[in-house]
Amino acid sequence: MNLRHIEIFHAVYVNGSVSAAARALNVSQPSVSKMLRHAESLLGFPLFQRTSGGLVPTQDAHVLFTEVSEIQDRVYALREAGRNLRRGVGGVLRVSALPSLALDAIPTAVSRFLRTHSDVKFDLQTVHHDDLLRKLYERESDIAIAYQVPPAAPIGHRWLGEGELVVLYREEDMPDAPPRIELEQLRGRRFISLAASGPIGQLFTQELQRLELELDEVVSARTFYIASALVRQGVGMTVVDSFTAQASLVPGLAMRPLKPPLTFDIHAMFLINRPPGALATEFLKTLGRILDA
Repeated sequence: MNLRHIEIFHAVYVNGSVSAAARALNVSQPSVSKMLRHAESLLGFPLFQRTSGGLVPTQDAHVLFTEVSEIQDRVYALREAGRNLRRGVGGVLRVSALPSLALDAIPTAVSRFLRTHSDVKFDLQTVHHDDLLRKLYERESDIAIAYQVPPAAPIGHRWLGEGELVVLYREEDMPDAPPRIELEQLRGRRFISLAASGPIGQLFTQELQRLELELDEVVSARTFYIASALVRQGVGMTVVDSFTAQASLVPGLAMRPLKPPLTFDIHAMFLINRPPGALATEFLKTLGRILDA
C-alpha cells in the first residue's frame, strides 16, 4: 500500500462509507471506490464487507487500522509543518550580518517581518568579513549578510541591493555642504580613516589612489562604529557606508553621498547544500525592500 491507499482506507474506515470518505477528501466517489479495490487487491484480502447498510470493516481492517492511523497522523503532521513553513509559522531564522547592517537595516527588517510572521524566532549575530565563512561552515548561521562574496568560496549567494559611501560629519564643520561631496573637498580637513576596514575600506582606498589624493588622517579606526563615535566627539569627519551613517545620525551630525558615487553590493550568503527555505526567502525579500528604501 502506498500513502494514497492508506489515506483512502483511513477515510473510509473513519467515515463509514465511500460517499462520506469522498466528501472528506474532496474527491469523487468512483475514485475512492477504485483506490479501495486496488488496495484490497494488493493486500490479498478484503478490508470491508459490502452490506445494504454500507461498509463494515473486517477483522483484518481493524488490525490494519491501528498501524495506518499512526502513519496518517504523521502525514497530517508533515502537511501542517509544510503549511506552517509557507506561512512562516514557528520557524527559526539564524542570521549573521556585518555590524553596519546590524545597527539599523537588520533590526528594521526583523521588526517589519514579525508584523506578519509573529511566531518566527530570530537568532541574530554580528559578523566581520573574516569570520563570515566560519559562521556558515560551523552552522552557527544559516545566512550571512555582507558586502562582498569571498572569492572562490564554495557558497551560494543572492543579491539583495546596494549601498554607497557617504561623508559623515558635524554640521558645524561643514555648514555649507553641497548635496554631494567630492573627495577633493575633504583635503586639509581632519579625517578619520577606515582604510583597513574590509571591502569598504578597500573601495575607498582605491578611489583615493585613483584621484592621487592624500587626506589629513588624524585617526585610523578599525570599525565603522568607532569612526562614527569619533565624529560625534568632534575629532574629525569620516567616510563610511550609508547604513552606518544613517544609524549614527544624531542632532548636529549630517551625511552626504560622494561625487562621483561609490557604490557596493549587498549579498545574502549561504551554504550551497543549505539554500534559504521559504521562510528565509520571505525575510530576505523584506530586507531587500528595506535596503532599497
